[in-house]
Amino acid sequence: MRTKRFTLVEVFSSEPFRGNPVAIVHDADGMSDEDMLALARWTNLSETCFLLPPDDPRADYRLRIFSTLREMPFAGHPTLGACHAWLAAGGVRHGEDVVQSCAVGLVRVRAERAQLAFQAPPLLRDGPVEEPLLSAVLAGFGLRRDEVRQARWVDNGAGWLALMLDERERLLGLAPDLSGLHGVPIGIFAPWPGGDALFEVRAFIGGDAVPEDPATGSLNAGLARWLLDAGMAPPAFVIAQGTAIGRAGRIHVRSDGDDVWIGGACVTRVEGQLSL
Repeated sequence: MRTKRFTLVEVFSSEPFRGNPVAIVHDADGMSDEDMLALARWTNLSETCFLLPPDDPRADYRLRIFSTLREMPFAGHPTLGACHAWLAAGGVRHGEDVVQSCAVGLVRVRAERAQLAFQAPPLLRDGPVEEPLLSAVLAGFGLRRDEVRQARWVDNGAGWLALMLDERERLLGLAPDLSGLHGVPIGIFAPWPGGDALFEVRAFIGGDAVPEDPATGSLNAGLARWLLDAGMAPPAFVIAQGTAIGRAGRIHVRSDGDDVWIGGACVTRVEGQLSL
């Protein structure tokens, strides 16, 4: 029987069990794609990660990310959680930032004020949502057209489509039927006047094991680029997520003019050995 180091990290919240957990398998070389997908289905988390030796001389490590359905080219909270686990296991970066290799390319991760933050990747798809799909999304969420301020693609490798509402209360009260949305990941957000964050976000992963994600780095990275480019947010702000499902995610966004960084707390909750 083979064993691998195994870590469970909570990301985007410093409050115990109110962030987003991610499972990380260390030294995962020798595991097949089938093994990785089977384990991701077994953990039943939104993502399970596998740390491997770098496949690019510029990278410190390679990361493969699996949902319960498929391999993901990129995901935000797994990137931060895996980097946290890699550093805690003795990983030594080659440069000022940690450089992760994943299917979307190289991603930089850095420590910022007792948090980790990743460099938001460029959008692979943006612009307005096609009318037939938008109509299906509105129907699935029980939304009227006049309740949606804007709808755009914010896909940086995870496929996100995003809707902006005017009212946070309406956002928190949504009870969608995801059955007709064919697994399209959908983020919905609204301003939070007077809150401890500038916006509240909900993320829905129709067809996956976790239909609503408690704190989502990839979605918020895409939203951050949209909001900053449109002048709807300052260079540094906080996004809340998970309120509707009893979580307390806080995603920290910072733009330095050239790059956008998405950060949050990372805390190890479980360490041990995985038997294969």
